[in-house]
Amino acid sequence: MIILGIDPGLNNTGYGLIKYEKKKIELIDYGCVLTYKQDTFSLRIKKIYYKIKELIEKYNPHEVVIEEIFFNKNVRSALTVSKVHGMVAITVALMGLELYEYTPLQIKQATVGNGRAEKYQVQSMVKILLNLSEIPQPDHAADALAVAICHIHTKY
Repeated sequence: MIILGIDPGLNNTGYGLIKYEKKKIELIDYGCVLTYKQDTFSLRIKKIYYKIKELIEKYNPHEVVIEEIFFNKNVRSALTVSKVHGMVAITVALMGLELYEYTPLQIKQATVGNGRAEKYQVQSMVKILLNLSEIPQPDHAADALAVAICHIHTKY
């Protein structure tokens, strides 16, 4: 089973693909879609759309998971991420896949065992669980892998 994890953001949308087979998790690919503040919103969202679509077409994931939007103090940022989240949801649905969502608390709990874990702890566990020599960079990619790992630990 191939799972595509996504950490949505307008500046950086992280993605991570893992394979889950016979109770083993294996890294397939990870990275980040970078957009530039000087570009229009339309150009930025289109760049993210094409990358997500390309990943789905290339790897044929069985399931797609995304980090739920965490609303803290910056309303403007939350609204912008909501737009990316919605675009990803539509893309996934139009490609015939189901989108699963997990909160930051659920992701931390499933990867580290502590819902209040620090970002570095989650990234370190991603490294350990995927048997990597170093923490995946950029951090949005590591977060996307953590979402995919959370899905495996939660659903399977």
